Amino acid sequence: MERLATETGAGQWGSALAFATGLFGMECTVYMVRSSYDQKPYRKSMMQVYGAECIPSPSPRTRSGQAILDRDPETPGSLGIAISEAVEDAASHENTNYALGSVLNHVCLHQTIIGQEAKQQLAMEDVYPDVVIGCVGGGSNYAGLSFPFAGDKMTGKHPDTDLIAVEPSACPTLTKGLYAYDFGDVAGLTPIMRMFTLGHDFVPPAIHAGGLRYHGASPLVSRLVHDDVVRPISYHQNEVFEAAVTFARTEGIIVAPEAAHAVKAA
Repeated sequence: MERLATETGAGQWGSALAFATGLFGMECTVYMVRSSYDQKPYRKSMMQVYGAECIPSPSPRTRSGQAILDRDPETPGSLGIAISEAVEDAASHENTNYALGSVLNHVCLHQTIIGQEAKQQLAMEDVYPDVVIGCVGGGSNYAGLSFPFAGDKMTGKHPDTDLIAVEPSACPTLTKGLYAYDFGDVAGLTPIMRMFTLGHDFVPPAIHAGGLRYHGASPLVSRLVHDDVVRPISYHQNEVFEAAVTFARTEGIIVAPEAAHAVKAA
């Protein structure tokens, strides 16, 4: 294997894989959701500095991408489209494998190092959270923070902890989607998964939060929502950004559009 193909929404995963492949002398192609590609040019620059190729998705490079462009040349893209392109790219090149950065179980479990570290930091102060809040797109970010606390809730150690998953009203997968089997990508190249979904051909409006533009959600996160372990909520874009501006002016921290959804919930 000489090359990896992947997708990225907000750009964090694409940047991480670009750096990692560079360390191993491998090539890397990242299909980045077009809205993020246009709105976050420095993410693209970061991946290119690390040695990766960053392509706005959908693109004419793949059949799935070209099909989307033929239907809507001005489409802002989605994570589902970018996944289709990366999978097709890997399948059509013998020297290339596909690396997924969200949604699937192994990714979510790997990310739980975040929540495990958070628990240890809180334990140092002898405190435990009443509420755990995170934003949800594909689900790996939210799973990473919340799953260690979800385990405590399900085993009865801390049964009253409120685990809140926040998503944009423009892409209300967990709050309005169906809990059903669906493809993880727009072109239907991936295996079907049981998850909350708006339909694999759903393309969200051109909201700013490029990392939350996914029609489905992690099967593990979806199951916890289905079983009432996690409570999903959604907010409209304007109120999310108003909360983020207030947070910046009071705390001095400017958060990403995706994380701003969690700030609004808090």
